[in-house]
Amino acid sequence: MNLKILISAVLLLIAVSLEAQIQEGKASYYADKFEGKPTASGEKYKHSKLTAAHKTLPFGTVIKVTSVSNGKSVEVRINDRGPFVEGRVIDLSRSAAEKIGLIHVGIADVKIEVVDAGDGKGSGPIKPIDHVVVDEKEFYEFDVDRINPNGFGIQIGTFQELANLVRLADNLKSSYQKEVTVQVKLINGVKVYAIIVGDFKNREKATDFKVKLQQRYPDAFIVEFDKI
Repeated sequence: MNLKILISAVLLLIAVSLEAQIQEGKASYYADKFEGKPTASGEKYKHSKLTAAHKTLPFGTVIKVTSVSNGKSVEVRINDRGPFVEGRVIDLSRSAAEKIGLIHVGIADVKIEVVDAGDGKGSGPIKPIDHVVVDEKEFYEFDVDRINPNGFGIQIGTFQELANLVRLADNLKSSYQKEVTVQVKLINGVKVYAIIVGDFKNREKATDFKVKLQQRYPDAFIVEFDKI
């Protein structure tokens, strides 16, 4: 085999390899409770860093994650294993999730592409585990009342998956010491759940609280309960 043919063969193999490392599926993101806890690579999870968990890609791999619904993309580095939930392909750090608009929907369809294969140090052998489902063993106690609220609140986002809804509601209630209301509604025939924080008698107080919330949830906005 001459050099030209050899180079062509190598380039073809590289192209096939990269094509094989394009994956589509659902993405989710880390709950706040994981902040500072060690990942599978030994690094501590930091919500401010652009990192992610994947089931098989070597640690250090840089991938581009693109939201199918809005076209927004972010590049992240793999430093953890997961998500061990049926049907999901990637768990993003909070800051990465914010960049593609994932925070307000909780889970979304994405496409992931390998940008830099990295050195793969410490990754160990690659073993597909697509059908593993792990019970996260989260328990919540709460009372549910059907209400007719008045005044104003701050909507954080809408969700389709109950687990993400409950986690965020729990984080919001403990972080801000405010009541959390869930509005059930249909959007394009799909049932979704909107999380609304606070119960303010006037717009001025709601505006003051919105400024505080937007430090973590920049897309938060005021809603008037009588008009939604």
